[in-house]
Parts: sequence; structure tokens; C-alpha cells
Amino acid sequence: MAQTPIRNNRVSETEAVYERLFEFSPNAILVVDAAGRITRANPQVERFFGYSVSELLGHPVELLIPDRFCGNHPEHRDGFNAHPRMRPMGAGLELYGLRKDGTEFPVDIMLSPVDTPEGPLVLAVIRDITESKRVEEALRESERRFRFLVEGVKDYAIFMLDRDGRVSSWNAGAERIKGYRADEIIGQHFSRFYTPEDVQGGKPEFALKAAAEKGRFESEGWRVRKDGSRFWANATLTAVRETSGKLLGFSKITRDFSERKQAEVERKRAEESLRLSEERFRSLFEFSPDAIIVTDEEGKIAEANSQVENFFGYSRGELAGERVEILVPERFRQAHPGHRQQYNTHAQTRPMGIGLELYGRRKNGTEFPVDIMLSPVKTDAGKLVLTVIRDLSEKRRTEEELARKERERKYLEEELHTEHRFEDIIGDSVALKRVLKQVETVANTDVTVLILGETGTGKDLIARAIHQLSPRHQRTLVKLNCAAIPTGLLESELFGHEKGAFTGAISQKIGRLELADEGTLFLDEVGDLPLEVQPKLLRALQEKEFERLGGTRTIPVDIRLIAATNRNLEKMVAAREFRSDLYYRLRVFPISIPALRERREDIPLLVRYFVAKHATRMDRQIESIPAEIMNALTQWDWPGNIRELENFIERCVILTRGPVLRAPLGELQLPEEPPSNEDVSLESADRDHILRVLREAKGMIGGPNGAAARLGLKRTTLNSKIKKLGIRREDYI
Repeated sequence: MAQTPIRNNRVSETEAVYERLFEFSPNAILVVDAAGRITRANPQVERFFGYSVSELLGHPVELLIPDRFCGNHPEHRDGFNAHPRMRPMGAGLELYGLRKDGTEFPVDIMLSPVDTPEGPLVLAVIRDITESKRVEEALRESERRFRFLVEGVKDYAIFMLDRDGRVSSWNAGAERIKGYRADEIIGQHFSRFYTPEDVQGGKPEFALKAAAEKGRFESEGWRVRKDGSRFWANATLTAVRETSGKLLGFSKITRDFSERKQAEVERKRAEESLRLSEERFRSLFEFSPDAIIVTDEEGKIAEANSQVENFFGYSRGELAGERVEILVPERFRQAHPGHRQQYNTHAQTRPMGIGLELYGRRKNGTEFPVDIMLSPVKTDAGKLVLTVIRDLSEKRRTEEELARKERERKYLEEELHTEHRFEDIIGDSVALKRVLKQVETVANTDVTVLILGETGTGKDLIARAIHQLSPRHQRTLVKLNCAAIPTGLLESELFGHEKGAFTGAISQKIGRLELADEGTLFLDEVGDLPLEVQPKLLRALQEKEFERLGGTRTIPVDIRLIAATNRNLEKMVAAREFRSDLYYRLRVFPISIPALRERREDIPLLVRYFVAKHATRMDRQIESIPAEIMNALTQWDWPGNIRELENFIERCVILTRGPVLRAPLGELQLPEEPPSNEDVSLESADRDHILRVLREAKGMIGGPNGAAARLGLKRTTLNSKIKKLGIRREDYI
């Protein structure tokens, strides 16, 4: 009875150990049920594949497999379930994993069956072999060059063995000395060169073990040729390893010492061959695409490859004996000795600064982003640290470009879903043709355009047409309505902000100005731009650079600006409500959009277009428009212009039951003849019309039946007009 708790405690301790192995394994580990659904995943799965664990649970494992493997995967799973045992997946195949972003990476996979009370599960251990693939490729290239050198050597048997002692390369000297052709011996175990008694005594295995442990094993003795004859030979077996220490195989040099008088010549030739072999591995250090630095335990630089000079701008002579902190930005230097001391205490191969953005410092003081991998190296002279530094500048630029394109994509999707816009510019009037001619003239230039016109005349359509006809049409047209955004948020919306720039700034925000880089920025209702923001916009336009709110980094920007307003900017400049320097910067090429009452001949075209558009959308069959309705529509002044016309036609289509359009003409009360005096302005007529609609809407501004919808205006635009015209609530309630 007393032993039961102890046994339970041991089980719990064992489970805790396995749980830590699962959580902190350097490999990705998945637990999959018999149907192939993921039931558990460790943190490395997130790092390898880019999915969070919650995104994977319950999903089929094929989510992580490229399409070309998915077709056969269920069959392989059924085979494994039928005969479960620990084994590698896809033996003899090159397997790849599929990340969330669609990219692939090479993997090794080991499958293990696990019996549980809930049923059989499969444990899949996934190792990312990207780096080993790269090293193998470099080694294959080095071996190719090495073979080229040794093929011409006919007085030495020089060949390579894999880790198990099988022959993997064969030179002409080996063929001459041992009598085998390459096609006869490659893939065979090197023990066939030993005498039967040496094989029985285990000498081939001893030689491999000694070379693996000591790095090199040299021996002399009798060896056997293909024809069975024996000769006295000197053989050198050298272990070949990766920089990480992983054993790749062995190089073997055999010299025929049958004639002792040639011993000295043979020794020198063998030494030269060994020198070439060492140079081969030295080239992996020297010609690595990464910067590699060897430092002692105090952080002094003992050796550096040529990429260090390329990355940092120092010559190797300048770095010899210097502390590695010379290559570290000042903000990291204070903590660096402490990190080095900690690493020396627990020396192991690992990345430096996990979870941090690391930077290197060049001789000229500039910085660049890096990844750093540390590896301990034991030598006769003491402990050294091998530091491999990868320049991430190009990767960061690529990531930033992809992020920018993703922001553009999201912005365009938002525009398509939220922006009310017409399908085309409809009309055949002289006034409209004059405007389109101006658009055609200015579009191919890069000058700033100021579009003037009343609300609802289609200023945004003209802006879009200019962009589409310009050399920038393949980049984004970014729109910002200055009247639709609260004043306090407008600066952030235009320039963006850094995290913590103000209360509520919980993350970095990219502004419209930066989003429009290399494209076009359209500032609608620019007359509502606050005075305090105007000089910042002017500076960005003139100097082609700006800073985000709360930021210190100057961001270059290349945009083409199009602005639009329904306000009289000249009067605003005179009243000191708008900066004159910004006004003249905007008014390089003004385009005035005619009001709909100034192009009445276009109204029938627009009416027919909007009837067809909304009838199709509502699945109505409207075949004709009565003449009296068309005449009334043509005679109405349309203070809200095209937007008001479309909203009215939409109501007409809703009310129509049958093939003939019906229209609530009572809403179109034609104004009385204006008095003969010339004091009645367009502004007063606009004011009277807005008051009448406000009274009809019972003072309601927003909503589907509100005054803004009746006038074809946005709620914010109508509020701005009410304020500008001095309309008080008691005037219409």
C-alpha cells in the first residue's frame, strides 16, 4: 500500500519530463488521430508553419502538406494505420512542409504509433532540414571541385566513404592501385580491401571508429587488390564533418609502399592531397554567404571571413584583437558582456537574441538587421565561439514590400466595399466634354490637380479618371475625405502614427500618405483640412518626406496629389481659414466640374442609365419613362447634382410596379421665377432648398428617410453645409 503513491509520483514525474520534451523540442511535433486530424501541436509547429496551434487543432494534417503530396497521403496513412511501427515517412523521397503563407521548406518526418485509452494516435516529429540541405549542396559542389583535382592523381588511391564505410567516390589512382573500376566499387564496403584475417579481427570497423573519434586514423599493413594479390600500403582515413560537428563521411588516401625507396615521394604527395582536402573545407568558411567571426572567451576577434569585410566595412586587420562589441550598435553594447558571460557558462549552439530584432553596426556608423547563430568550438588553444551573422536587409525590404502590397490590397478591398461610386462618367454635353479634355491633357503629367465643383457633381470620378490615365495607374489611388474624419484623428489618418504616440495608439498605423507612395493621393473636401495640419501637408509635398506622429524617422514619399472641394478656397484664404501657400501649391491645374443644371442635356442619359442600373439590381422590368416625368427631371435644378438624381431615381424604381417608371414628382417643386434684382445668390437658393428638405424630413438629417439621403449627400457633408449657411435648428423645426 505504501508503494502506490511513490509509483504514481514517478509516473507524474515521467509525464512532466515528456511534457517538457514535447513543449521545448527543437523539432515540430504533431499528434494526429487515425483519421488524420491534428489533436495536439507543440510551439515549434507555430514557428515552422506559421499557424497558431488553435488554427490547426481539429484540421486534417494535409493542411501542412503541399498539394503534390496530398493525393497519396490518405493511402500512406491507411498503410501506416494497418501496420503501425516507428519509421521515417517517405523514405527515399524529398519531403516538404507547406507554411501558412504558401511557401515550402524541406523536412524529415519520423512517425510513431501511440496507443491511448481514446484510441490509437500517431506522433509525427518534423525536422526542418533547410540548413542541412544548403550545407549538403555546398559540400556537393566542393566535392565536385575536389574530384576534379584528384581524378588526375594516378599514384594515390583517393576516395570518399559514407558514414557506414561504403565507397562514394573513386579516382584514377584508386583504380590503378586496387584494380577496381568506379562502376564496380562505388556502393561497396571498403572492408573488401582488407585481408580476410584483418576483416575477421574487426580492423575496418576499428579504423572507422578511430577516425570518427580522433578525426584522423593512419595505419600500414597488407591490403588486397581485385585480383587477390596483396601489397603493403599506408592508409590515412580522415573524418569529414559539417561546421556543426555532424559526421558526413570519410576521405581515404592509400599509398602503395611496395617499393620503399619511393616512400618519401609518396609521403609528400599524400601531404599535398591532405592540404587540398583541408583547403576544400576552409573554402566553406571563406566563401560562406554569411559573415563568420571566431572569438575567444573574452570576446576578442581571432579570425573573420571575407564577408565580415563586406558586411561591416572593416578590414580583417582592423578587427584582429578587437572586441566583438565594435560591430554592435551602442544601445546593445552595455548588455553584451553579460550575454557573453552567460553563453560561456552554458555553451551550446543557439541563435542569439531570441525574440529580439538584432542589428549590426558598420564602420561608417550605419546599422543593418541581422540574424546571429553562436556555436562553441573546442581547440588545443582553448574554447572559441563561432558566430555566423546573416544580413537580413534584403529580406526585410522584401517583407516590407509584401506588407505594403498587402496594405494596398486591403485598402482597395475596403474601397470596393465601402465607397459609393458611379460605374462610368455619363454625358455628352459640351461642358462635360470640356472637362474630359482637361483630364486627358493633365493626366499624363505629374502635376497637382485641384477639382472644383458642387457636392455630387462627380469630383471623385474625375480624380479616378486622372489616375487611371496617368503613368501611376498600376499603383494605388488612395482617397481621404477630409470632412468625414474628426479633426483630432485627421493628422493620424494622413501621416500615420507610431505605437504609443498618443492615448489609444496601441500599435503602429500606416497613414494614407505613405500608403499612396508611387501612386496617387486624392484629398476630397480639402477645404475642411484643419489649419494646424496644412503646413505639415505642404512640407510633405515640397520636400517629399514626412514623419509619422510620435516618430523620429524621416520617410521618403513619392505621390501625385489630386485635391477636390466644393468650397471657395480664395475666400477662405482671404478670411485666413486656409493657408495661401498651400492653396497655390494645390491650384497648379484647376478643373471646374459643371453643376447638373449647367448640363441639362445630359440628364436624360443619366436618368436612363440609373433606371437600368437599379432596375437590374432590384430585378425589375422597366421599359419606358413617361415624357412628363423626363421633362420634370430635366427642368429640376438638382442642388445635390448627380448624387441627388441617382437617389431620386432609385426611389422611383422602388415605387414602380410594372413596365412604366413612376416618380413622386411632388418632391420636385420647381422654384418660382427669381426676382429681377440680382441680389439673390446661388447660396441663398441652396439654403432655401436645404431648409425645405429638412422640414419634409421633420428635422431628421441621417437615416434612409433623412434629409441627407433625400438630397443625395453624405451626412457629414450636409452638416458642413448647414453650418456654412448658418441654418439653425429652429429654422426648420
